[in-house]
Amino acid sequence: MNRGGACWWAALLFASPASAETLGDAIATAYETNPQLAAVRARQEALAETPEQERALARPTLSVDGTGGYDRQGYGKAASLTANVALPIWTGGRVSSAVRAANGDVAAGEEGLRDTEAAILQGVVAAYAALLYNQQAVEVARVGIERLDTQVAETRARYDLGQATRTDVAQLEAQRATVVANLADAEGALATAAATYRAAGGRDAGMLTTDVPPPAMLPANIEEARRAAEAANPLLLQQRLVAEASSARIGRARAEGAPSVDLGGAYGRGERISGGNLRDFEGAGSIGMTLRVPLLTGGLVSSRIRQAEANNRAERLLADAAEREALRGADAAWASLNAARNRLRANIDGLAAADLALKGVRAEYGFGLRSTVDILVADQSFRAAQLAVAMARADVLVAEAALLRATGRLDREAYR
Repeated sequence: MNRGGACWWAALLFASPASAETLGDAIATAYETNPQLAAVRARQEALAETPEQERALARPTLSVDGTGGYDRQGYGKAASLTANVALPIWTGGRVSSAVRAANGDVAAGEEGLRDTEAAILQGVVAAYAALLYNQQAVEVARVGIERLDTQVAETRARYDLGQATRTDVAQLEAQRATVVANLADAEGALATAAATYRAAGGRDAGMLTTDVPPPAMLPANIEEARRAAEAANPLLLQQRLVAEASSARIGRARAEGAPSVDLGGAYGRGERISGGNLRDFEGAGSIGMTLRVPLLTGGLVSSRIRQAEANNRAERLLADAAEREALRGADAAWASLNAARNRLRANIDGLAAADLALKGVRAEYGFGLRSTVDILVADQSFRAAQLAVAMARADVLVAEAALLRATGRLDREAYR
């Protein structure tokens, strides 16, 4: 069977209505409405506030303290109000290193968000592929029943003419009953797949389109896949950024042993009511600088430095492990995609051959050259070939999504 004929049979099996929902539609809907993804985005927004909180430690602060009370010793009711201002002059590197660490955490969180997005979108692709396969499985069973109904009617007519036996009719009826049972199973699996799709995509799906072109960002070869994984795999980039943030925390730990200088000031005033008269206390103000020099910390600072250094070594080793895992994932995804593509091509050829065989057996049966068993075998082979093509097509979709995720290219634009 030539390649053109195989492609024609693939188009026949994968025909879908013009209004069918595309994979790009499913991806876009999930990206906008998935609650898990929205929750992760909100947590990333919260994490993005940490650098600003660290910078606040180097900025001036102003507070007002007020007191009020009653004194039975003759002073009567009294109240006071004090304003305090403080300005860090020198923090010994505490703030700057803390800001660098927080920025690293935010950047690592962004990469973690990218991987979460990719994981959710990969789940949408898997749900789409499963639903598409089950829709086709139901259709294959329904068409198979219609075809067997025709064959049963023809065989009964031949039986009435004495050209077939009751056994021939019974064999076809038994095959039909088997396909009816297959249809029941397929409809049950379709309902389950539809529920999974609804949970992943956020809405019910109608008929899905089978016309899903390969994503434009799909690597062309394994070398490109490996390079892309090294450059853009989100889990790898996340771990590298975590290692950089842990390096900044070493500086933060060392800064705890450095001196610091603060500028502070206060102004207060009080009043009291005694004998029905309001009397003011004298106002008082102060301003000064405070120098703090850690002289003895009981080994706390040095211990924290050693702890931060050990954590940094661990994070850098984990970055090396993440690089290996990223390359392994790219290699495995590429191998799976190649296998799925080859399986799809082989099954398309097999489907074309099975169709030709079924037509030939039916024609030869009309001339008495084939038995009912031959028709049953050919019909079963044809339906199996249809399902094999549908399954291989679903496997290709899943493998493409896995490769895109491994190379850091699975996002909302991947299937546009």
